Amino acid sequence: MLARRLVVKVGSSLLVQPDGDIRQPWLDSLTHDIQRLRARGTEVIVVSSGAIALGRRVLGLPAGPLPLEQKQAAAAAGQIRLAGAWAASLGAHGLPAAQILLTLDDTESRRRYLNARSTFAALLNQRAVPVVNENDTVATTEIRFGDNDRLSARVAVMASAETLVLLSDVDGLYTADPRRSPDARHLPVVEEITPEIEAMAGGAGSVVGTGGMVSKLVAARIATHAGCAVLLARGDALHPLDAVEQGARSSLFVAKASPHGARKHWIAAALGVTGVLRVDEGAARALVAGRSLLPAGVRTVEGRFERGDAVLIRSIDGRDLAKGLVAYDADDAARIVGLRSDDIERTLGYRGRDELIHRDDLVLL
Repeated sequence: MLARRLVVKVGSSLLVQPDGDIRQPWLDSLTHDIQRLRARGTEVIVVSSGAIALGRRVLGLPAGPLPLEQKQAAAAAGQIRLAGAWAASLGAHGLPAAQILLTLDDTESRRRYLNARSTFAALLNQRAVPVVNENDTVATTEIRFGDNDRLSARVAVMASAETLVLLSDVDGLYTADPRRSPDARHLPVVEEITPEIEAMAGGAGSVVGTGGMVSKLVAARIATHAGCAVLLARGDALHPLDAVEQGARSSLFVAKASPHGARKHWIAAALGVTGVLRVDEGAARALVAGRSLLPAGVRTVEGRFERGDAVLIRSIDGRDLAKGLVAYDADDAARIVGLRSDDIERTLGYRGRDELIHRDDLVLL
């Protein structure tokens, strides 16, 4: 499970007891595992379910399906307890926690996607552990993930994580439901999610969770196609991440590429351009050397684009050099061309990024 950046998804049934209380010893063992990973250089993001399950007890709501407004009310009440539990447990191991609430829209709007991506990077740089959940209090049916398996996959892609660990109440993927079929065979490695693999998925099995094997396969498909390996492992025992590293049974869904390579391919092939930045020879040489595009090397701005849109980088003599996601809209970009990064805040009145296009958001043509 070696990775520079790791996303861990925790289901409600692991974190919350049937009576609606936190499984504190289990949580403390997991945060101890996270502290150990951080100590050896692995950055960790947690995607945690549990707000609605915790909020039910606070508000005295019954078990079973809830109307949307009661579900949102339970999430609002439970999110405070959930965030507090993570902050206290991580803090006991010297790790600051940071709460991030997302909706499906936040991962599909390019501007909000970039904002969230930058926030993850800043938090991890400060050795914080981002704890992510769906923003159930504002999400309506049409903008919901519906389960945190898919949310965790989107977060893994957004953060360019190498591995996503789905901690569950099962120890991997089987050819059939092992609780019903004695002939079910465990699959330790899944090279590709085929229709035959999808047919092996069953329904949800937990009284407090919403995700079943179907949602885990959807999550694995999203993540692996973006270059992130997925590990589905049993998580209900103490120290679940340590158990995985010690060889506990699990299923590995193999990534199709590296996260960096998959992101570069997405930028190069999947996005239409909405503008052009013409650059001088110094900037052109810097791009070839693998550096970011700074305002000082840009001569003109063409087109109408928003922050996060894809634009072409073109030389003065008309050669298309690169394509990337721009960090400023067209008006602000035009105001800072030719300036040193130190002059951006004085010119625009706010402190934006030093780069017009960061090298992680740029691909040479």
